[in-house]
Amino acid sequence: MDNSGLVPRKSHARSRLTNGVDWLANCDQRSAIARRYRDICAAIASDQGGIERLAEARVQLIRRFASAAVLAEGLESRLAAGEQIDIAEHALLCSTLVRVAQRIGIDRCSRDVTPLLTDYLDIKQEKEEREEPSS
Repeated sequence: MDNSGLVPRKSHARSRLTNGVDWLANCDQRSAIARRYRDICAAIASDQGGIERLAEARVQLIRRFASAAVLAEGLESRLAAGEQIDIAEHALLCSTLVRVAQRIGIDRCSRDVTPLLTDYLDIKQEKEEREEPSS
């Protein structure tokens, strides 16, 4: 069995998406929609304890959720502007968002932000050095 597709590659041999350089391929990352998509992905990843703690499957679910959310927001914008929208399309997007959110998990995960003992000692030493009178 060929495992070549399953073996991790060096960072220079991976895609820009894998390396976190781009969130979307072949897209102007500066567009309002791309920025909103990126913001949603980042917010959900943060709620889940940070991107570095997420399994790839969860990252992919977050990306799908952000895509559906951006589409739903676009429809809602058009509705608020007085335009007609396809209510079935909006309902389907809402239903999809609920299902994907359930898979991702909507509970916030806390991150341990307690400084290490070495951090405390370094801060204490710096403080003592600043307080020492110059000789």
